This record gives sequence, structure tokens and C-alpha cells, in this order.
Amino acid sequence: MTWSEMQPLLEQACLETLWMVGWSAAIAIVGGLPLGVLLVLTDRGGVLPNVVVNKVVGQVVNIARSMPFIILMVALISFTRMIVGTTIGPAAAIVPLAIGAIPFYARLVETAVREVDGGLVEAVQSMGGSTWTVVRKVLLPESLPSLISSATTTIVALIGYSAMAGTVGAGGLGDLAVRYGYQRFETQLMWVTVAILAVVISLIQFAGDAAARVLSHRNPASAAPRLVLPRPRTGESAEAQPAETTDATGSAEPNEPAGLTKTP
Repeated sequence: MTWSEMQPLLEQACLETLWMVGWSAAIAIVGGLPLGVLLVLTDRGGVLPNVVVNKVVGQVVNIARSMPFIILMVALISFTRMIVGTTIGPAAAIVPLAIGAIPFYARLVETAVREVDGGLVEAVQSMGGSTWTVVRKVLLPESLPSLISSATTTIVALIGYSAMAGTVGAGGLGDLAVRYGYQRFETQLMWVTVAILAVVISLIQFAGDAAARVLSHRNPASAAPRLVLPRPRTGESAEAQPAETTDATGSAEPNEPAGLTKTP
């Protein structure tokens, strides 16, 4: 297969993959962010401690995360047909992709929000701040770099899920690699697909890491200790301060004014 024959196939597959990953990532972030924050708020010692809600939500998240994606796609066939009207194509793949990514991102959000200093939360509460104020003013801003890194990890995982979804007719680069690279023995096209996926993942990871560094409040350079030299008191100049000298015994003595001798 020549490059002129591969180019339109690769362009169409790239657009389908980006479309699937983009929509499913947006849905996962919108659904997983409040779910992860809820797990932190309802935990023991949280702002809204509720053991029952925390255990139920945690178990649902754990069960959804433990299910392999290919099984999840098959289990959601009826639900996918009810939502989008079909079970084949990029639009149908968005449903299982988003549902599989929501609990994944929720656990990452929970880990990121738990890293926020509890003293900041107590300070806002002591000033009469509500739960919404704590979430909006403390938890989310302070954990924003970690949330960006978590979203990057989720998007990278979704790219792998989308390639897996291509094996069952979802389209995208995974479907192209299977139909042409495996079934038709077009090895060159398969390796080109792998290279494109590697480049896309590298670019997304680089952009996510750069955004997390920009938004990070932790600056190692500013945390380094600085040497502060003593300044002369007000009304005195540096020349007016008596200098100290060290005699042979090692004790410090102030210098004598010029023209005076020291008697034994």
C-alpha cells in the first residue's frame, strides 16, 4: 500500500479517534470531578462526614474500575443503543468510554484533593465559610496542578481504550490497525498507526505536564532559605559601628581609636 492510499485512511482514523477521546474525556472530567470531591467530603474527618454515602459511592467506583473495558462495552450495548441509537461507530464508542473513565478519574481526583493541607480548610471554616466555599476557594484551587495531571493521565488511558474499541467496530486508529494491519497483512500501515499514537500521547503528556507546572503553587526556589545580614541601627552608619579584632588568645576586642595606646 502506497502513502497516497494510506493518507486518507489515516486522516479519517485520526479525526475519529480525537473525536471519541475528546468527548469522552470531557464527560469523564465533568462526571468524575464532583464524584471524587464527594468521596473526600464524606470521608471520616471530612467536611461532610457520612459513612454510608462514602461506602456506597466508593464501592460503585471500585466495581466500575475493576471491570475490563471490553466487557464493559459488551455489557453496555443496550444502554448505548438507547442513548445514541446504534452500537457501531465513534458515537457509540463515546458511551462506554465515558462511563469507564468517570470512576477512573474520580479516584485520581480523590487522591489529588486529599493532598490539600487540612489547616487551610479549618481556617476557612473558622471564618464561617460554607462547604461550597471550602470546595471552591481551597480544595479545587490548591489541588489544581494535580487535577491537571490526573486529567492528562485519563486522556492517555482513553486513547488506549479507543484503540481497543476499534476492534469491535468503533472506528479510529485501532480499527484501522486491526482491519488493515492484522487482517490484510499491511504491516507498514500498522506501524505507521502505532507511531501516530505514540506521537499523540507524547504531545498530550507534554502539554499536561507543562500546564501543571505553570499552575503549580509550589516553587522550590522560593522555599530555599536566604542569608539575611544584620543592618545598622537607625541613626548610625556602618562606619560608626566599632569593628572587632581578635587578639592572640582568640577573644574579640573593639579597635582602639587612632593615637591612643593601651597600657598594661
